[in-house]
Amino acid sequence: MDQDSHCAAERELLEAVSRITTSSTTSPSDEEENQPKAEISCQVRKESPGKDYTQDSSATLSPNSSMTTKELQEYWRNEKRQCKQIKLLFEIPSTRIVEHHLSKYVMYKIIILQTGSFDSNKSVIERRYSDFEKLHKNLLEEFSEEMEDVTFPRKTLTGNFTEEIINERKLAFKDYLRLLYSMKYIRRSKKFIDFLTRPELQEAYGCLRGGQYTKALEILLEVIGLQERLTRGSPVAIVPTLCAIVVCHKDLENPASAFEYGEKALSRLCVHTCHRYYIPLLETMITLAYELGKDFLSLQEKLEEWKTKKDPIRVFTLKELAVREYVR
Repeated sequence: MDQDSHCAAERELLEAVSRITTSSTTSPSDEEENQPKAEISCQVRKESPGKDYTQDSSATLSPNSSMTTKELQEYWRNEKRQCKQIKLLFEIPSTRIVEHHLSKYVMYKIIILQTGSFDSNKSVIERRYSDFEKLHKNLLEEFSEEMEDVTFPRKTLTGNFTEEIINERKLAFKDYLRLLYSMKYIRRSKKFIDFLTRPELQEAYGCLRGGQYTKALEILLEVIGLQERLTRGSPVAIVPTLCAIVVCHKDLENPASAFEYGEKALSRLCVHTCHRYYIPLLETMITLAYELGKDFLSLQEKLEEWKTKKDPIRVFTLKELAVREYVR
């Protein structure tokens, strides 16, 4: 390709990228404002730091004239992939009544689906009325203005287990979750994310501490997909879960799978080398790489580089860190 053609190609790509970037930051129309908002992963507008639990800590790459044609093409492809709408849908198809000695309650089965991508996986969790009630109370404390017009199904003294009341609450809780998710600050808040993931994570870490690695791994693999969708834009948020999966695979003598999830966790910490999991993860990855016959020297170099820059401090092993998560 001659120089003029090369420059022309770069100009075209720069214009294309500029159009994508501009369109992704355009303010929504009034009609869009009245609909539940889908999260746009390519959004670059700064939000209020006080209420954004999953704010992205990495800077967005900006196209410039120093980029080569190949780099611009790659940037353009990445922008197209990232500008898809991401939205979660909530369904409550069924319930079950649980009786324990003197207590009796209804468990609501919640199915969480993702639209706007090729990912057809779904997450299934169960919550009871008191779980929803606790979430509502917690959200009112932090988001009083946002929750001003949000109604919550009232508790009744009798008839809680009739088919009519249960069906009414199924629909009410479905609308309740949809409405909460439509509000950006709430869907990114720790309290909302904890409601959807914390009980399962607590159970998984309890199994891990008890040496039940197969059961812990089963639960962690179920919850990681949902946790990743909920914390989109904050890749570091799921590092503890990824590392717990590494620990389970390692103790179950599945080094290849442990290394695979370790790479996923390490890629999320590449610009967060001060994170408490970074060094324990590096040390574990070096051991796994050596065992699998993979390149461990590059990992060793990263470890030595970190040690020369930081003061010596006590560092827990990856397993020691994992068993400390979700300890009440």
